[in-house]
Amino acid sequence: MASKVESVVLLVFILGMIGYFIIGLKAPPHIPILFAFMVTLGFGFVKRVSWSVMDKGMREGISSGIVPIFIFILIGVLIGVWVASGTIPTMIVYGFEFVSRDFFLVTVFVVCAIVGTSIGSAFTTAATVGIAFIGMGGALGYDLAIVAGAIISGAFFGDKMSPLSDTTNLSPAVAGADMFEHIKNMMWTTIPAFVISFILFFIVGMNVSSETTVELTLFQDTLREYSIISPITLIGPLLLFVFAWRKIPAIPTLLVGILSGVILIFVFQPETTMQQLVSIMQDGVKSQTGVADVDALLTRGGIQSMMWSVSLILLSLGMGGLLIELGIIAQLVHAISSLVNTTGKLVLSTACTAMGINFILGEQYLSIILTGKAYAEKFQELDLHPKNLSRVLEDAGTVINPLVPWGVSGVFLTATLGVPTMEYLPFAFFCLLCPVITVILGFTGIGITKTR
Repeated sequence: MASKVESVVLLVFILGMIGYFIIGLKAPPHIPILFAFMVTLGFGFVKRVSWSVMDKGMREGISSGIVPIFIFILIGVLIGVWVASGTIPTMIVYGFEFVSRDFFLVTVFVVCAIVGTSIGSAFTTAATVGIAFIGMGGALGYDLAIVAGAIISGAFFGDKMSPLSDTTNLSPAVAGADMFEHIKNMMWTTIPAFVISFILFFIVGMNVSSETTVELTLFQDTLREYSIISPITLIGPLLLFVFAWRKIPAIPTLLVGILSGVILIFVFQPETTMQQLVSIMQDGVKSQTGVADVDALLTRGGIQSMMWSVSLILLSLGMGGLLIELGIIAQLVHAISSLVNTTGKLVLSTACTAMGINFILGEQYLSIILTGKAYAEKFQELDLHPKNLSRVLEDAGTVINPLVPWGVSGVFLTATLGVPTMEYLPFAFFCLLCPVITVILGFTGIGITKTR
């Protein structure tokens, strides 16, 4: 297996190569991830690791992404069906009546935070109200990267703080803390991050000139003419809220959302054929209103819209599983944790490890699980309450994944919102602030709970 030096050199080379392709060459992440995959395989062969062992690592890595991939596919279908049934157009038209252009960004941030907290899913938030806000932002002339940053900041605030969220349950479970104690303890970092993000979005919103790309009246009239606009179409989102509150798993919840959209299509457009419905679910909606901005908004959804994301996730998770099986991740974590001897250094090391695993493996669950297991003993040795560990796992694990171009969240959000990860990254203020604040608190001792 790999030594510490070999592990560090290999990871630095891989990340450097991926960064060069994505940032320097502006290339899609698939090919650099494939090259990194090939380099890792080559390293395994040089170390004389058997193919069966490496094959096992790849399979286990990919298996961790099967459920998220299935959810991606369902969300692709959901978006197509909700566009065709009028759910998303209705949300946009009604949204224009309540949202002020001057306070648009802060409204997006706060609403997505509320929705995210209510349903406990950043993905569902982005795929529903997020798409509506992207449409509104485009019509108002805002840079969509800034709008996406506000959507993602709000959505991941909710994903981080909701008791319905997977990561909010996973982090305290790994650290050995009570979930509600964990949520309360996260306020030390989450509230400052929320307030600062709110102020930044307010300032940006006041200083960004929004030149309307299409007359709002024309935009709304076109939506009303070519889409179904009715409060009845909001049944789908309402069902999602109800199912989320009843803690029904994501897959059956999404299936119910899709079914509600299909029923509404046949209720409002009884002339729809089964062939047309199948086309919507497979390839999404192909809008032809003649108004470019409306067509860009409504042409989306379908299973095929998620295949770019699925292929990238398979590549990155396969490579990640290989890195774990070769012992490279374990060596890196051990090398970092061995240098820790104070609370500040421990929090910094834990945060860096969680962020590093996000960038290396592209998977937020693994960043929480692997980091939590690696540092649990260190927190005990320094008499630190487990809720300190669970907070750091969320601050540097959960909210960092959407900032990784090949990460599960980053891939999904790029496909859903239509904005590349590297473009919205500078404006995802909440996600950028959380790890910074958690490290500051680690060194100052503010909000750090001791066991004795």
